[in-house]
Amino acid sequence: MRTVLPAVAILVVAFQAFAGNPKSDKPAAAEMDCDHPASSVAAAAPAAGPHQTIFRGEKIGKGPSIRLADLQRSPERHDGKTVVVEGTVRRACTRMGCWMELADSDSGPGVRVTFKDYGFFVPVDSAGAKAKVAGTVKVTALNDAAVKHHQAEGGRVPTDSHGKHVEVQLVATGVELKR
Repeated sequence: MRTVLPAVAILVVAFQAFAGNPKSDKPAAAEMDCDHPASSVAAAAPAAGPHQTIFRGEKIGKGPSIRLADLQRSPERHDGKTVVVEGTVRRACTRMGCWMELADSDSGPGVRVTFKDYGFFVPVDSAGAKAKVAGTVKVTALNDAAVKHHQAEGGRVPTDSHGKHVEVQLVATGVELKR
């Protein structure tokens, strides 16, 4: 009986933390100041162990591959097109893994990767992994609320020459991470 009670206590505490505040009608994701679906909170768990390949979403096919630098140099040319891009995950959402930033270096611009219909997320500790991503390019202007939200989650938001927050995004249908 002594070994069962601590295990049950751990499960109860984990369930309460996972389920959120029982006195609130809001889902756990809302309590984290995150606007993403609560049903995906489980994706926030870090990945296990080094030297592994992690697949999320659909299998990546042989779609048109472009270099990340080419996408960043002329994003309007690729806007709305489905592409395959490779790079390094500079950072990822530390709350749920609901986005990641793909880049070639620590200082250069990055491409924000989100996941189609929030159908999958990446591990919150994905930073540093090599990534291959298939998805649709989207060039979008961000409002102040979106900028604040991205920055609160650790994201960098570029500003164009007119002071507008314009971001190159990739709405991923499939991701392959290598550590």
